[in-house]
Amino acid sequence: MDTAWEAELARFLGELTAVQDATLEVLGQKRERLIAGDAAGMAAVGRQEEALIARLQECLKRREELLARAAQEGLPAASIDAVTRALPRAPRTALGDQVQLARSKARLLQHQSLANWMLVQRTLLHLSQMLEIIATGGRGKPTYGRGQPAAASGVLVDRAA
Repeated sequence: MDTAWEAELARFLGELTAVQDATLEVLGQKRERLIAGDAAGMAAVGRQEEALIARLQECLKRREELLARAAQEGLPAASIDAVTRALPRAPRTALGDQVQLARSKARLLQHQSLANWMLVQRTLLHLSQMLEIIATGGRGKPTYGRGQPAAASGVLVDRAA
């Protein structure tokens, strides 16, 4: 039984870390495409992301199956780590290292995702500011006072000044 658990957990953790590695690679490609403004490349990255989502969903399904089986067999079923810690010492040590690796890769994925999100947010802010400059001709309305309103024209668009 313990050998079967060891093999199944090792397979699951191997697949999970492979998906995590592929996701890290795709996040790097996505960041490069965002920086370059490569719309066609972003579409290709989107297709890769869809395939990774399917693989991650399979990992999640497999995880739930393993935890349900562990609960049926009377093992701790709160997490894969808990199941791993219930195994005898030798497999527990090797699998514990794999669990820790998967955990650290998950943290790295969070950081990479946050970096990409921040890049997108900065780009949107920049585009918003550019649209405002185009819309107002670069001159904003006065915040205080009763002075003349800023002359709004499409200087950048139609050269009417």
